[in-house]
Amino acid sequence: FIQMLHGAKKKDILQLLRKAPRDMVPFFVEAAVAAQSVASLAALSSFLDFGKTPRSLLEKFLYAVAFSPRPSKELLSLVLDKLRGKRLAPEVRETGIVVIGSLVSKLCRQKLCGSQEVERGVETILQGLGSAKEESEVVLYLMSLRNAVLPETIPTLLRYTEEGPAAVTAAAVAALQRFPSQHISSEVKRAMRRIFHEKKKSYEKTCRLAAAEVLLDHEPLPMDVINILLATKEMETEMATLLWLKVQNSLH
Repeated sequence: FIQMLHGAKKKDILQLLRKAPRDMVPFFVEAAVAAQSVASLAALSSFLDFGKTPRSLLEKFLYAVAFSPRPSKELLSLVLDKLRGKRLAPEVRETGIVVIGSLVSKLCRQKLCGSQEVERGVETILQGLGSAKEESEVVLYLMSLRNAVLPETIPTLLRYTEEGPAAVTAAAVAALQRFPSQHISSEVKRAMRRIFHEKKKSYEKTCRLAAAEVLLDHEPLPMDVINILLATKEMETEMATLLWLKVQNSLH
């Protein structure tokens, strides 16, 4: 069916989407996303009205986009256009923002990081993060950055690791966990030490565990291992056990 869509014209795909039985429409939408031809994306753009289309179908579209193994720049551009300046259901908007990060990451792996579409996607995330006022909004954009895994956003993530409430810290540290060792600099490790050892303020258990994992997973210094083990003496049993197992796995 996807091969058939590759050779179809926009008007034919659009007619198929509009006249299909209701229970078949999600299948056709997923197939059009998978085809990623100029005609199929143009048909999707005309068919999907993010202000009126049922939420369940919009989420089906966004999930299909998120799981696309090799998305195109045009697919990212379509998502960005659909999310811009419209009154969206909160769930659709949230899913869309997280999906942008996923698309950016996959396009960068295809050596398309410098494309206009990817730059626009990154700008959308960073501008949204900078203007977010609610804690839940900040966490949402940090989740999108976590999906994007862009080294140039590490300074931004570091700023949020030690600023704001626990949920923000947890989201920022979780984003840093996604980076390979070559991007975990001494500055990142210093921040993780401050969080784990609670040098500036008290942190939730999950934040401290995530910070310890960053230190142990990326070329750990002997002193970090020693200090983490020493700190377990003052922890509750469950957290101490998790860290002991983590250290043992690292040693193995």
